[in-house]
Amino acid sequence: MKLPNRARQAGFTLVEIAIVLVIIGVLLVGVLQGQEMIENSKTKAIVNTMKGVQAAYNGYIDRFQTIPGDDALATMTARGWTQPTVGGNANGVLAAAVGQTFANNAGETQAFWQALRASGFLSGAANGVGPGALPRHGANGLIGVAVGAGAAGTVYGMPGMVVCASGLSTKQASAVDVIVDGPLPAATNIGNNVGNLRAATGAGNPLAPVAAVPAGLAYNETATGTNWTVCMKIA
Repeated sequence: MKLPNRARQAGFTLVEIAIVLVIIGVLLVGVLQGQEMIENSKTKAIVNTMKGVQAAYNGYIDRFQTIPGDDALATMTARGWTQPTVGGNANGVLAAAVGQTFANNAGETQAFWQALRASGFLSGAANGVGPGALPRHGANGLIGVAVGAGAAGTVYGMPGMVVCASGLSTKQASAVDVIVDGPLPAATNIGNNVGNLRAATGAGNPLAPVAAVPAGLAYNETATGTNWTVCMKIA
């Protein structure tokens, strides 16, 4: 008596499984490389935005021989600028306190952004005030300016004027620091409190800078979960 044929069970061979694993590995590498490229683009965009503000600031001084934001409103109006709503006191000093860096609702900070936009050095409406009128960088945080005043006369320990970016991740803050000031010390990875770019981290977002030099802190993505503010000296 002949027994009926039984269906042979099919399965993956070791070679087929290996090929699938290789394909998955290639796809994962591609995804990770794509994410790294996106992150690098954001970092470069942050630095370019900060340097763009520096270029606009210097361009304004070259053209008008005055500091943007310090011009009286009447002076700006006389140039044919109809949008600005606030001006400065024309005393040759920009009053942009550290507490106003990302608030943009007092002092000459508002006039600073209005003047740069009215003059065409920066894009955007020249009548805005408050945080909503501030530029944003590649990681969608705020861009602000500050000038050291009072006894300390510094921002994060830097004298003069700085441009700041808020809401950066630890990885972004580290990368921006390296672009502006060069490689971090290999032994400690601490460079946030030296050079022309300094950074601090804290619970606030946006985190306004302060006069004092930040405490030295390694850019450790595992240990630091709060956002960073970075400030670069521009004058």
